[in-house]
Amino acid sequence: MRTVYTFYMDAARIAVQSIFAHKLRAFLTLIGIIIGVSSVVVVGAAISGLNTYVVEKVTKMLGANHFMVARIASQGELTEEDLERMNRRNKRLRRDDMEWLQQYCESCAAVGAQQGRGTKFEQDGKTFFGAAILGVTPNMAEIEDKTISEGRFIQPEDQEHAQLVTVLGADIKDKFFPDVDPIGKEFKVGGLPMRVIGVEERRGPIFGQLVDKHVYIPLSTFQRLFGKGDGIQIHGKGRGTDTLKLTVEDARKALRDYHKLIGSEEDNFGIVNTDTELAQVDEFTGTIAVVVTPITLIALVVGGIVVMNIMLVSVTERTFEIGLRKALGARRRQVLTQFLIESSLLCALGGVLGLVASAGISWAVTVFTPITMTITVGYIVLALGVSTVIGMVAGIYPAYKASRLDPIIALTRN
Repeated sequence: MRTVYTFYMDAARIAVQSIFAHKLRAFLTLIGIIIGVSSVVVVGAAISGLNTYVVEKVTKMLGANHFMVARIASQGELTEEDLERMNRRNKRLRRDDMEWLQQYCESCAAVGAQQGRGTKFEQDGKTFFGAAILGVTPNMAEIEDKTISEGRFIQPEDQEHAQLVTVLGADIKDKFFPDVDPIGKEFKVGGLPMRVIGVEERRGPIFGQLVDKHVYIPLSTFQRLFGKGDGIQIHGKGRGTDTLKLTVEDARKALRDYHKLIGSEEDNFGIVNTDTELAQVDEFTGTIAVVVTPITLIALVVGGIVVMNIMLVSVTERTFEIGLRKALGARRRQVLTQFLIESSLLCALGGVLGLVASAGISWAVTVFTPITMTITVGYIVLALGVSTVIGMVAGIYPAYKASRLDPIIALTRN
């Protein structure tokens, strides 16, 4: 056992000495492995970062553990036939639907509602196009995890008495109250002067939707001003991510009971939840990983070819050394192992340097761009594992060639 341990230690030492004896050549050889490993890890970090970015955006827009019930809602694209069928079949949702869910969806942490319309705002000679008025129940702040930077959100008494109060999105506030505190000021919504009671914290554009252009008023006030229209959207919040699917199913069953749907009858409403949206994100990024990762691994294969080439050169240069070792009693297996260790060590070193390079690239991208790069353990193990295996594979032929050298002939080639 001691002899075997000593052999491997000596082999590793000789491999290190060989690498450092030709630093420039070793570095040029390592470049292929470094590029390959860093490519795999950086691509993995980008995919993971994209996933994190989309999850954050979905959560920021909709809130965590959030689901929505609407007259027409779908997780995918609707055909014209589907849309026409839903228009004929699905009912407009009303306040009593929301109140039924509030009473009978036992696993729901909160149930609220929202109704909206696009508009433009005009005040003090200023005009803001492409905005939206949203009538909401007071608990929508909790359901969508809204953050109010100034003042407060709509309260139950505002909803009960259909008060003329409003909460402004950040863009609306910046347009009409750029340098003043808007709380308590008057702002016209739907042609009526309303008292500003709060300002929502800026959320930025989310999937092309400019959510900072929203203006919130009590749902009761909205319906008095604009009518009930096509009905409301019902919004619910689950108690936790792990139970969201059960909560959505609970809400679905409760609403089916209220709409007197039995057996195999289709739902006459649609449900969308963040859990399903996030699952689609995982599927999308997983597809990207399946397509892109093998392409980046090609760089590692190219690096392995370079390693094989340099190991063949090394065998040629060290023919006398190999002959001398075999003349002194070194076995063919020991010579073979010696060169396999050297090629594997070379690739492993390139893998570590590639990992360091990928960490630097990911850090720079995260710091200097809005993209967050997240290096994951899986891609690190994949890159280092593949680089080491490639090193062994690339070293097999040169090592085999070295082990087959005739010691007498080898000693004459000095």
